[in-house]
Amino acid sequence: MLKRFDWSAIFTGFAWLISLAGVVMLLSFINVKKQNVKCTDVKILIPGADNFIEREEIDAILKEDQGVLLGRNLEQINIHKIEKKLQSNPYIAFAKVYVDMDGVLNIEVKQRQPIVRILNETGQDFYIDNDGLKMPTSSNFTANVLVATGHIAEVFGSRVDTLHTKLARDLYKTAQYIKKDTLWDAQIEQVVVDQQNDMELIPRVGNQRIILGNADSLEKKMNNLLIFYKKAMPQVGWEAYKTINIKYTNQIVCQKRDSSEIARNLKRLTKMDSVRVRQAVSDSLVKDAIASVIKKEPVKTTSKQEVKTVEPKKPEVKKTEVKKVENKTEPKKTVVLAAKAKDTKKEEKQKTTTKAKPVLSAQALKKQKEAREKEIKALEKQYKTQQN
Repeated sequence: MLKRFDWSAIFTGFAWLISLAGVVMLLSFINVKKQNVKCTDVKILIPGADNFIEREEIDAILKEDQGVLLGRNLEQINIHKIEKKLQSNPYIAFAKVYVDMDGVLNIEVKQRQPIVRILNETGQDFYIDNDGLKMPTSSNFTANVLVATGHIAEVFGSRVDTLHTKLARDLYKTAQYIKKDTLWDAQIEQVVVDQQNDMELIPRVGNQRIILGNADSLEKKMNNLLIFYKKAMPQVGWEAYKTINIKYTNQIVCQKRDSSEIARNLKRLTKMDSVRVRQAVSDSLVKDAIASVIKKEPVKTTSKQEVKTVEPKKPEVKKTEVKKVENKTEPKKTVVLAAKAKDTKKEEKQKTTTKAKPVLSAQALKKQKEAREKEIKALEKQYKTQQN
């Protein structure tokens, strides 16, 4: 009997053989091409906004390790050595170096991302990155990250190293959790380690210390704190407690602040304060209006004429007083009417002399008045919230 051949396996093997031969030919062609192609340019890509290392520093590393690259044949440039040299830098996490057929040397650098800055008890200053490795501070850039201070024994040597103490690992876990959560990243600005090696969180809003303890059951502790923020804080106020202890996973223990201490910290507005503020605002409004008129309009009239501009309001008071005895004495009525006619003539003269320019001062006065009314409403709103 004739054996049956598996033609599909034969064709598959033949295709693989052709592909392998093509790859070998392509590599040989590239090798020949590299012998003739020279380096025409060096492109350095540093993604991200945090620039711990600049392009000039990478150029200096390349020049120190490889010399001048422009104009050299590509086969004379050791790409793998450049990658190892760049990755030995304490601020670089990963480096990728490759060349194209146009002779361009491409270098992509990924920087290390710090998540917490450590100030230990000996005064040493360093970062911990998102991989849990220590890295030095930089004179080029200061990262806006969480700061940890207090009784921290972790030290930083001359090279990149892992964390050695449990406290440092707890600080790393806490900073990593806070960095991932947008709420806690905005609320917590510092971690202080006390003499009992308990971590205390310092918030941006509120004048209290949050005792966290260690990083065990961290997610549950922070969820308890979030519930406390939502339910208790709006009722008692943000200044009511001195410490909030969440180190125990099943309960929250708070220490109240003394009433005299709260009174010193909070300056409450009274009704008299509100009246004084209103009076001060109205006085400043009048002064600003007068000052703006003086600056915009040069004074051409004498001091007597300036007094006459505010006199027409006075006869109106006499008018109301005379109206009560209008039927008793007829001559007084005629005198008052004559005085009124004189005042109206004076008003008309004042209007004709300064008719165009007061429009601008009235608009400015209206804008300033609206601004002052907004300030008064804001103060009244603050006063009502404090009284509630």
